[in-house]
Amino acid sequence: MITKGLLDRIYEAASIQRWNDHVRPVEFTELDKQAHKMILAYVLGKLEESEGHAQVDWLKLIEGGIFEFFPRVILTDIKAPVFHKLMSKKGREINTLVLQKIDEDIKYLGGDFAENFRKYLFDSNYARYEKRILKAAHYLATNWEFQIIYNIAPFVYGIDKTKEEIENQIEDHYDLIGVQKLSLRKKSFGFIDLCAQLRFQQRWAHSPRVPKTSVLGHMLIVAMMSYFCSVEMGACLKRAYNNFFSGLFHDLPEVLTRDIVSPVKTSVEGLEEIIKDYERMQFEERILPLLPSSIRNEVLYFIQDEFSNRIMEGDTVTKDIPGSQMERYNHERFSPVDGDVIRACDKLAAFIEASLSISHGISSQHLKDGRAKIYREYSNQESGGINFAELFNYYRWPEASMGDGVDGAAGPLPELE
Repeated sequence: MITKGLLDRIYEAASIQRWNDHVRPVEFTELDKQAHKMILAYVLGKLEESEGHAQVDWLKLIEGGIFEFFPRVILTDIKAPVFHKLMSKKGREINTLVLQKIDEDIKYLGGDFAENFRKYLFDSNYARYEKRILKAAHYLATNWEFQIIYNIAPFVYGIDKTKEEIENQIEDHYDLIGVQKLSLRKKSFGFIDLCAQLRFQQRWAHSPRVPKTSVLGHMLIVAMMSYFCSVEMGACLKRAYNNFFSGLFHDLPEVLTRDIVSPVKTSVEGLEEIIKDYERMQFEERILPLLPSSIRNEVLYFIQDEFSNRIMEGDTVTKDIPGSQMERYNHERFSPVDGDVIRACDKLAAFIEASLSISHGISSQHLKDGRAKIYREYSNQESGGINFAELFNYYRWPEASMGDGVDGAAGPLPELE
């Protein structure tokens, strides 16, 4: 079962500011950093498989990224040198604290998620190779942010020491093929750089909102939600893998078009299809050539018809499979993607974004109308056996937290605006 506490934890990362003791031209949030890190981990892992002839356990890599996400939320923005010092001295105690804080949020999830979390934190031999890829991705994502900060204020005392520490950590992972390729700052780096720029594109750009979330951060939220749904569905490894990375890349074409709000897309008949065609054309011309050739077809599979249930048999893709039939394709050989689930997670994420802002007292007619429309159209959806009505209703009544006396347990609630 996916709990409200688990979803709340994810959104806390949108409020955690990074580099807040440095001169920053823009805000850097933990949510965006973690999203960029997982895109990097995907590219690094794929290059290790295709060019390093290594075997990556993708379940451990995906879950490892999630397992490393939550301690950052729980421990907040401890400076890296302090954090590493604390871990070297009191690592077991800190990991125990993390598990205690999040136990109620994860213990009801299906599969072995909670047990794998414990292994990841306490067993040094568990996912050793995947931890190394994630660590390299962590420092590469950190370095991307730091380059912006360093170029703005290279005169700040101690900043050169930080620069040296980050560079030394990247050098320690230079045996990874992907780290070597990205260090060349050519094609693959261009793809990573474009993905990172999605942190500058704000969601709900026409409305004030707290906490703000970017397109990049939203992509990770949808990916994590999709993975939790996959675990609940008992999805095979390939299905869970596809759902996570399809969620992670589902808005990638917006790096070329920006986040065009839904009312604009639907205001003119046929406009949404025109935008989709343009995104597809621009993606194939400008982004696809930046990707390593070994992963181009897979990334296309992730993002084309991103909200369609689909399978692949050989080179043949079958789309628009009814949700009721997807379970029969729950096998590695079909490479299934639950587009319906990803769409529901995408809409749930948007609903939570609006609801959280309203509950914080920051509202607008755009937020109210968008929230109401999403609830009407998607809250009763059941995809992959997941009851999304329950997940939507976690955030159905943010007014209850605003001191207006509304109490869901006391009687019928007013209609959603």
